[in-house]
Amino acid sequence: MALFAHPDDAELWAGATLAHHAAHARVTVAVPHRDAVRDAEAVASAAVLGADLRQLPVLDAPAVHALLMDTEPDIVITHPLRDVHPEHRAVAEAVLTALPEPVIATGLPSRLYTCDTYNSLTLDGPLRADTIVDATATFPTKIRALKAHASQPIAEHFGPMAEHLGRLWGARIGADYAEAFTALPILGRLPAATQL
Repeated sequence: MALFAHPDDAELWAGATLAHHAAHARVTVAVPHRDAVRDAEAVASAAVLGADLRQLPVLDAPAVHALLMDTEPDIVITHPLRDVHPEHRAVAEAVLTALPEPVIATGLPSRLYTCDTYNSLTLDGPLRADTIVDATATFPTKIRALKAHASQPIAEHFGPMAEHLGRLWGARIGADYAEAFTALPILGRLPAATQL
């Protein structure tokens, strides 16, 4: 499950990884409603990724809690806690606030990751990524999904940034493209897996 603040965030920060997982398992993207245009773009983009889409009035802690209890995802991806965008930080905080009770009740999610951010810079400096996923095979799907958000500056801004970050992280693992994630502890435990 990917929990993000804006309709194009899942594609921009984790689209290739989500598309990879969607080929093998159920993937859900959850974002708040924006407006009719952006909501329709989110529907189209989720279809490109092969993901289910949940659009909620707001992604606060109660909404995230209900979603986690309803879907029981094994893996959750959200924004960095110290993201430069305040709406990103708010969703990340909502996830952390909502997480303990579903984990105690169901044992899920078993893994929590934060994703990349604007030019890999947080309020505390460069992003620390301990999990870098080879995104080469599904990077074209990520870009197609991102382009579904035609009302946004994809060609001028977000597309080039996605390309740059994909190549940067890819170079670190010897791949054409990659996406970066940071594992966060859930009730004091970090995931044993070295990949999502």
